[in-house]
Amino acid sequence: MSLFTSFLLLCVVTAVYAETLTEDVQNTCPVITCSSPGLNGFPGKDGRDGAKGEKGEPGQGLRGLQGPPGKVGPAGPPGNPGSKGAVGPKGDRGDSAEFDTGKIDSEIAALRSELRALRKWVLFSLSEKVGKKYFVSSAKKMSHDRVKALCSEFQGTVATPRNAEENMAIQNVAKDIAYLGITDERVEGRFEDLTRNRVHYTNWNDGEPNNAGSGEDCVVILGNGKWNDVPCSDSFLAVCEFSD
Repeated sequence: MSLFTSFLLLCVVTAVYAETLTEDVQNTCPVITCSSPGLNGFPGKDGRDGAKGEKGEPGQGLRGLQGPPGKVGPAGPPGNPGSKGAVGPKGDRGDSAEFDTGKIDSEIAALRSELRALRKWVLFSLSEKVGKKYFVSSAKKMSHDRVKALCSEFQGTVATPRNAEENMAIQNVAKDIAYLGITDERVEGRFEDLTRNRVHYTNWNDGEPNNAGSGEDCVVILGNGKWNDVPCSDSFLAVCEFSD
């Protein structure tokens, strides 16, 4: 046998053997797939949202329980008043009480007598008297309007001297600068009492009245008994006068 013939026979045998092995491998593939599964791969990316479907029919289940009520809202504006109601029936007449008017009158008279006696004691101990006038001073300083209100509250008026004797009595009671019931608020330079009557007795200090600053419309009595015009808003003592 030649060398070429031997080589050709070897190639045929090798090809047949390779085909046989290939068929055997294909026949044994199911056996290989029965081995342990491999690891799962990473999940794929989310796909795009699909189109919104049509609204479904309401369910047939039971209705749930009603939830708790919400918070009370703010009060609304008041409504229009309603029509007047009908008049109710007349009530029963009450029992009348009997009073002893004579006893009440006597008690009132006794109280008035005590008040007069108390007033006389106060005026006698704390005031100066000239004729039928009593002059009483307060220890608190205030504006002219408040002095007028204070004297009026006790049924008196701001002290207004009509002569030198009354002026001296006011000076003794005040013992300091005090308002008099004299102003020229209505007409500048025309000094009047609080009843708008022009005063005739005066006791001005030297150079007064001068209406300094064009705002001095009230009058005070100084410690020496002389008068001075001052702004009515300034604070000085009050001297009230009462008639006996």
